[in-house]
Amino acid sequence: MDYTKLGKRIREERLRLNLTQEKLSEEVGISTAYLGQIERGERSVTLDKLISLANYLGVTVDFLLADYISSDEDLNLSRLTQLFHGKSATEKEMAVNMVKLLFAYTDGKFSGDTEIENKK
Repeated sequence: MDYTKLGKRIREERLRLNLTQEKLSEEVGISTAYLGQIERGERSVTLDKLISLANYLGVTVDFLLADYISSDEDLNLSRLTQLFHGKSATEKEMAVNMVKLLFAYTDGKFSGDTEIENKK
């Protein structure tokens, strides 16, 4: 297995959270050198450390492994889950409504009367 894509995702999430390698490695109990090797795809990562990394980064393991999942549907659901992470219920509802409108438009069913949920 090529670990380059996994390492790249870990690095992207670490940077998204403005974390240094030092901080993340300290939090998950690995050396900075080992984290660097993981991020470059030079070393494999144990399942327990992968779970620790995912938990600390606030993502799912399947998100980190998305490039190795064969189903496009699983990958898309994983991407959506990641996008929803850390968002409020209102923001999530707005996103769902936007997707509904987009699908209604692309299906040719959009009109000014297209129904969206409006919970207050």
